[in-house]
Amino acid sequence: MYTDILRETDHRVSPFPHGPWMITQKWDHLLFMHLPVSPEDIRSHIPDQMELDTYDGEAWVSIIPFKISDMRMRMLPSFPYIKRFLELNVRTYVKRNGIPGIYFFSLDASKILPVLGARAGTLPYFFANMSMKRKGEWFHYQSKRHGSRDAAFKGKYRPSSEIFRPEKGTIDNWLLERYYLWTQVKNSVFSIGIHHRPWEVTDAEAVIEKQGLLPFLPPESTVSRMMLHYAYSRRVLFWPIKKVD
Repeated sequence: MYTDILRETDHRVSPFPHGPWMITQKWDHLLFMHLPVSPEDIRSHIPDQMELDTYDGEAWVSIIPFKISDMRMRMLPSFPYIKRFLELNVRTYVKRNGIPGIYFFSLDASKILPVLGARAGTLPYFFANMSMKRKGEWFHYQSKRHGSRDAAFKGKYRPSSEIFRPEKGTIDNWLLERYYLWTQVKNSVFSIGIHHRPWEVTDAEAVIEKQGLLPFLPPESTVSRMMLHYAYSRRVLFWPIKKVD
C-alpha cells in the first residue's frame, strides 16, 4: 500500500524510518505561516535534549491550519468519526543527533477522539471549536481552544502563484521538508517518523484577524516579516512513536 510514495525518497535529508508505517492521513488546503524569531526568544521553550535549528542565524515558528480528509490505521478500514477533522499546528525547527525535525508547541483538533489518542502518544493536542469554509479563492479558517480564552486563530488565505517544488538549500525547502517529530515527557524523548512526497506549494496571501497561539513570545516577534506557503494536498505516512532517550 502506497508503494509509490515509499519509493520516492531522494528529497529526504534524514534517515528513512525503520519498520512498517502505522497511520496514514491526507492533508488538504494547508497554509504555512512562517515567522522568523530571535533564537534567544525561543531557545528556552524547547527541551534541553534538542538543539534549536536555525537558517542564516534565525529561528522560525510556523502556524499551519489545514484539513485532514482521510485518516486510517494500516490494513484497517477508516472509522467515519475520526476520518475527517480540522487541525491547527504550531511548531518550531530543531535537530537531534544531527537530524533535522520538528518540535510542536501545540496541535489543536476539532474532534475529541484524535486529541485523546494523540495525547496518549505524548503529543500536545488540544480540543477546539474549528471551522473551515471556502468562498471563491479564499479559505476562511477559525479555531478557538476549549478552556482557553486566548488560544484562538481567525483568518483567510489563498494561493497566489504557480505551483513550485522548493529546491534543496533554499529557505522554503528548509522549512517544509521535515520528516521527524520529537516530543518530551518528563526526561524522556519520543520520536515519530513520517514520510510523504516532496512538497509542491505556491506562495500565498493571508489576512489574519486573530492569532493567540504564541503567548510565550514577545509581541514584536509575531509582527515581523512573514513567509507564506499554500499546499493543495499531501498523503502522509506515520510510523509508531518510539522512545529514544
